[in-house]
Amino acid sequence: MTSLRMSALGDSLTEGLGDPVGGGWRGWAALLARSLATEPEGVAFTNLATSGAQTADVLLRQLPEARRSRPHVAAVIVGGNDTLRATYDIGAVARHLDTTLGSLGEDGTVLLTACLPDPGRMLGLPEALARPLGRRMRSVNTVVHALSERYDAVHVHAADEPWLFEPVMWSVDRLHPSERGHRALARAFHRELALRGIALGAAPDDRTDGVAPSRTAQVLWMATKGTRWVLDRCTDLLPDLLRLAAAERRENRAEQLDWEAAEQTASALRSLPGWREHLAARAAQEATVQAADLAATAAAEGQLERPRDAAGVSPG
Repeated sequence: MTSLRMSALGDSLTEGLGDPVGGGWRGWAALLARSLATEPEGVAFTNLATSGAQTADVLLRQLPEARRSRPHVAAVIVGGNDTLRATYDIGAVARHLDTTLGSLGEDGTVLLTACLPDPGRMLGLPEALARPLGRRMRSVNTVVHALSERYDAVHVHAADEPWLFEPVMWSVDRLHPSERGHRALARAFHRELALRGIALGAAPDDRTDGVAPSRTAQVLWMATKGTRWVLDRCTDLLPDLLRLAAAERRENRAEQLDWEAAEQTASALRSLPGWREHLAARAAQEATVQAADLAATAAAEGQLERPRDAAGVSPG
């Protein structure tokens, strides 16, 4: 009997590329869904993620469908493709993600988010090309971190996971996890959900049940689909990336560009509806917690005076 509904929104990472099963893709979200209940049939899982999706696609196409199914848990991991487009705009990314997460949060959905690794580093691009991409990815991750806190999402720091730098965890394209990588990401989310009492089943197994692509299959993929993927994105991104790289080299402006990107990211967050109120509420909450901690410490050290009555006399 189904007792929990989970939806997955995002791009090819969540669609499952790199984890082929039965002529299709499985991926980390499907592996995680099975572990949320004590019995796999206790979870109804819907994967809405599509390859190439950007934050606008998730907002306009995937979100309405997800909300119709009223999921108890929803994964929203997207933004990598935004950084690979000449139309990249951190302000738009922030607005799209804020609306998506806020809408699901209003429905009472438990949100799953993750920061993403630097695509330039994963692809092994030259520093002049990798740095602009890395700067964009850091900005997207900053937004994701801030919004995850705002909407109390279950967040996995995927960009810092130690398995990221193990070759066996990645498929041939170096942008999508292998089956092992998908299992590692599913286990990371299960760990966080178990801490909240949401994941009731056993963690996804870290042993693979699929067959890793042969070297011949990997070369064939790169020569056909892989090359097409790279060319599709280079047509759009490469001229802009070369422009960014030239700006980076000119007068050694890397640090200045880092600062400008950070300021643009902060401005994008400040412009979100209700952001000032959110910051004020967070500051008040932090002050309350700090005051309580100080009071507890003082009490433990015997520094608090006994309460006095209106005349200033201690009772008893």
